[in-house]
Amino acid sequence: MNARRELWTWVPVCAAGAGLVLLAAGRGWAVPHPGAAWAGGAEPPVLTGSQIVPFLSPVALAALAAVVAVLATGGAVRRAVGAVIALCGLGLLAGVWYGTGDGAPAEAAQAHLNAAVAAGPDAVAVTVRWAWPAAAAAGGLVLLAAGAAAMLRGPRWPGMSGRYERGGRDGGAPAGGRATERAMWDAIDSGADPTADPAVDLGDPGR
Repeated sequence: MNARRELWTWVPVCAAGAGLVLLAAGRGWAVPHPGAAWAGGAEPPVLTGSQIVPFLSPVALAALAAVVAVLATGGAVRRAVGAVIALCGLGLLAGVWYGTGDGAPAEAAQAHLNAAVAAGPDAVAVTVRWAWPAAAAAGGLVLLAAGAAAMLRGPRWPGMSGRYERGGRDGGAPAGGRATERAMWDAIDSGADPTADPAVDLGDPGR
């Protein structure tokens, strides 16, 4: 796989990993067990990943911003940005591990319960719904691996700045073309017709 194709495979993979975390963070991760503490026999609220681990979405967004930075940088800076993406992935994995442990879901449920019905300090039992935490963990793993790939392979990938520089040299009007255009107008000003007189030299801007 050449460097450009590798880069443009890497970008959507990173975006998919971060998007998976953002999707999972907004879904239900844990449900408190029904009990007498819930007012009026109401259904217990479903706690989302962001309610249990508030930093999940911000870290995923930071990883997305770092992906853009990889496109705009190169060399050692790109390696550093890759390290940031890897750290984001590692942080997301740690967040999932913490958010599915015994303490965090119960604490989040207790805080929600106290705010809603002013319940007592008794602990609240919760049931974890593992599908969405697993999806968030998968997204974190993708970002961890993608960050490591950017650290190892990133300096070989083409950058946006180099592409634009080549576009300015090759895709735009060349220096010779601008000189020829100027020479044509100079010839017209001097009374010659460059389109009818092949002897007029348009390559010399001084004419």
